[in-house]
Amino acid sequence: MTGHDTDTERTFAALPPAQGRGFARTWWGKAWLRALEDAALDSGQVKTGRRLARAGAVGAVSVRAGRITAVVLDRDRTAHRADVLLAELSAEQWDRFLDLAVERSGYVAALLDREMPTHLVEDAASAGIDLLPGLGDLEPECDCGAWDHCGHTAALCYQMARLVDQDPFVLLLMRGRGEQSVLDALQARTAAPAEEAPAPEGVDAAEAYAAGDILPPLPAPPVPPHPPGLPPALDTEVPPAPGVDPAALRHLAARTAVEAQRLLTEALRPHSDQHAAAGAELTAAQDAVRLAVDAPDEAVTGRLAEGSGRDPHSLALATRAWELGGAAALAVLEEEWAPDEEGEIHARARADLHSAWDEDERPTLRAVGNRWTVADAPVQIRLGRDGRWWPYRREQGRWVPAGPAALDPATALASAGSA
Repeated sequence: MTGHDTDTERTFAALPPAQGRGFARTWWGKAWLRALEDAALDSGQVKTGRRLARAGAVGAVSVRAGRITAVVLDRDRTAHRADVLLAELSAEQWDRFLDLAVERSGYVAALLDREMPTHLVEDAASAGIDLLPGLGDLEPECDCGAWDHCGHTAALCYQMARLVDQDPFVLLLMRGRGEQSVLDALQARTAAPAEEAPAPEGVDAAEAYAAGDILPPLPAPPVPPHPPGLPPALDTEVPPAPGVDPAALRHLAARTAVEAQRLLTEALRPHSDQHAAAGAELTAAQDAVRLAVDAPDEAVTGRLAEGSGRDPHSLALATRAWELGGAAALAVLEEEWAPDEEGEIHARARADLHSAWDEDERPTLRAVGNRWTVADAPVQIRLGRDGRWWPYRREQGRWVPAGPAALDPATALASAGSA
């Protein structure tokens, strides 16, 4: 993504179009966009900028202290140089900010993990240091002659939100110091002077507990290799006993290995995830679908279809859903339920869809229960009982699972191919 880097300037190559997704997903990226959207006098120019940025009209973005610059193309391919200015922090403000950042080790760890801790921003604001831009702080300059934000500077701000989302050090560079300068200053503050007595070993329990909400999570445990491997050969050159189907037995052994691996993976998850993953025992119909994944031949598949109360076509759809998300995905395929259409889930979903597309590009959806279908397109999203959205496409007269679940409906629609 980065084309040229120094500690005083970073240049980011042009990003691909942002179809079917919001420009900012983190809280600090959204705060950046609010500084633009709440202060712009012409909302039409903001919408134009959003369309240009979504279409990939913003070229390489240069970020340096107090300024970002890019060339933005109009719809007629006319190029304009756009600049957005943001006031730098003073030397005194930087000193106060760095002193705050080293007070808790979690702040530095979060920054290194490309996260912007909310408590750090709040502590800095209390000390008179504004890290994030506020109303009117993003000053536009464009060779098109506009005196307020035009479509070109708005497009640059939307593109910048994506960069700030990925790396908060980009924001700190705009405020006056590059990543290496910040890290060197933090290291100098944490290094104990030689004449000082060594710090006591260990960490104060009260301080560690108070910092628990800002410390980065522990790294995930290693995931067992996939696939788990094949069972040993069962060919003993001895005829099978009456009623024993060797093909079915081989398949059952292979699926048992897969299930054992799944249970091991869940056991290695953090405890909060284990509880979320643990659920009721599978029904016979659900377990038949699990066993039907990668079934070796039609005879085994036929027996599993009969045992699950499905025909072969329905079993094929069920196994496709199972491969995408297990029992939760199977339930979304086969269950239709009615969430509260005036409740929080529907309101949040409509807000996500509203912000992901411009008004003239936004797909029209018809909601029936937990299933939202795009008008005049073979695309549907379905809401699971766990709050996730699943993409579907209509193929040969059937709704077919089109991909894994997403936390928001706009991402699910994009993965289904509607954007």
